[in-house]
Amino acid sequence: MPVNILMPALSPTMEKGNLAKWLKKEGDTIKSGDIIAEIETDKATMEVEAVDEGILAKILVPDGTNDVAVNEIIGVIAAEGEDVNAAAPAKAEAPKAEAPKAEAPKAEAPKTNAPKAEDAPAASTQAAAASSGPRPFASPLARRLAKEAGLDLAKVQGSGPHGRIVEKDIEAAKAGGGAKAAPAAAAASAPVAKPSTAPLASGMSDEAVKKLFAPGSYEEVPHDGMRKTIARRLLESKQTIPHFYLTIDCELDALLKLRAELNAAAPEKDGKPAYKLSVNDMVIKAIALSLRAVPEANVSWTENTMLKHKHADVGVAVSIPGGLITPVIRDACHKTLSQISNEMKDLAARAKNRKLKPEEYQGGTTAVSNLGMFGVKDFAAIVTPPHA
Repeated sequence: MPVNILMPALSPTMEKGNLAKWLKKEGDTIKSGDIIAEIETDKATMEVEAVDEGILAKILVPDGTNDVAVNEIIGVIAAEGEDVNAAAPAKAEAPKAEAPKAEAPKAEAPKTNAPKAEDAPAASTQAAAASSGPRPFASPLARRLAKEAGLDLAKVQGSGPHGRIVEKDIEAAKAGGGAKAAPAAAAASAPVAKPSTAPLASGMSDEAVKKLFAPGSYEEVPHDGMRKTIARRLLESKQTIPHFYLTIDCELDALLKLRAELNAAAPEKDGKPAYKLSVNDMVIKAIALSLRAVPEANVSWTENTMLKHKHADVGVAVSIPGGLITPVIRDACHKTLSQISNEMKDLAARAKNRKLKPEEYQGGTTAVSNLGMFGVKDFAAIVTPPHA
């Protein structure tokens, strides 16, 4: 029976993404675990891993398609010689992935999702369940292991960032034996409410701004997904989080001396120093220790409760082409300076190549923005929601 390949959710709040490119072509043999495509979000480029085996019979959403809705059918895997004509009507749905770009959401919104349950009658029950209800938030490896073990992901408690189901959760479920797949009961789970988003702007319209300048005196550069997200998050931050700023002067002579001594004492690895500490590495360590000493500051805000975190997970602002991203150093207060330094270099390098996983830049309990390397003496950073 043909199996639909669905646009995956790379984070709990993801609603759509861009299908950057296919790494397999129609007719290629697919094995479970193969990387078959690359998906771009506003923050990173992620690989899509196959959880089924067979032949890539049809590609329904081509390379370079933007704004593909989560759970949209992007391709079909079938066994050799299997008829996939029943899934062919879904091809007409591919252009609808771009419908959210339209300015009239009232007319467009129902068209994107309503017909999906009928698009591929020959598709497996796995795909049907994904279309009819919220898809469990799990890594590709966890999905494959759950399928092999006959586990129902809806009954598995995730321990990863934002409750993501990871490999160890599947192993725990297998040992406990309490998450075996039921006939179809899990598909009836209640729909997840979509998070509300603040409007990007409430000031002058595009046309009003353009009228202030002579035609031909400017070039229009459309906003990409990252730029729109940054604008929305900055507005959300300023509208919903009270900001206040305190400034003191610090003598860092002792810190700089310690840094020089530690770098000079670094052992060699492959002919190079095993680490090279920066001032920023020490700032990360210092704020993590401060949050452990003052747990009242290590919190996140919700409408009903204050989440008091047990670990100091420090996000660090990293400039990347076209925007900014905040990879997270987990449990930084229990890591050595050399561990923080090496991990930060790895995260920053992969951030610039848009290769971070969602769990590597989501879920921090605080954030560091450092412009000291540019000679900046003082600046007013904006609090990242839901930091408090």
